[in-house]
Amino acid sequence: NKVLTHRNIFLKQNANKVFDSTLLEVWNEQLIPLGEKIEEARTGFIAEFMPLFEGVYAFLSGGNEKISMTYYSQLKDYNLSQLLAQSLQKDLNLQYTSMGIHKDDLVFKLDDLPLKKVASQGQQKTFLVSLKIAQFRFLFARKKVKPILLLDDIFDKLDDSRVQRLMQLVSEHTFGQIFITDTHAERLKKIFEDIHVKATTFSVVKGEVVKNEE
Repeated sequence: NKVLTHRNIFLKQNANKVFDSTLLEVWNEQLIPLGEKIEEARTGFIAEFMPLFEGVYAFLSGGNEKISMTYYSQLKDYNLSQLLAQSLQKDLNLQYTSMGIHKDDLVFKLDDLPLKKVASQGQQKTFLVSLKIAQFRFLFARKKVKPILLLDDIFDKLDDSRVQRLMQLVSEHTFGQIFITDTHAERLKKIFEDIHVKATTFSVVKGEVVKNEE
């Protein structure tokens, strides 16, 4: 980010001038290996993360939907040195660096169509929850420490079957401490009774947290 900022400052200062390209090459020489290293790390992460993500989503949705998350990078087809050389005049006109890993993106799809265009609110919520649980599993596998899982108003937009599967999933011993918030105490109590899981519940009354009777 620091190297990219310095390169952009240089482009802005020299946009309408004849300039010595030596300093620009200094920034390029630093930017190229850093960008390539980040792209390689991101590619490796996605390859490791996707099976976790797909597995969670398949369980929560009952296996009825196919999801994907594709990592898009300009460095897939060209090396960064070529991209920077080809875009120099464009960068000078724009006064910022138009090519590089800062332009990378993730493309989310449901049944091979753009998620945000075709997914219902429940499917989008399932997608988001699946991402969070997959992140939990990824961190646990890497760090050997169970993060605290916070599920805030998690049942909104999810149908009963997905809610039940989600509670079954997070009730496994692979998870550590879990905090769940809901505006319907009786619904929450019934969910855990249905899956035969014991949970301690609390209510917030006039700003005070009160433990509910078992």
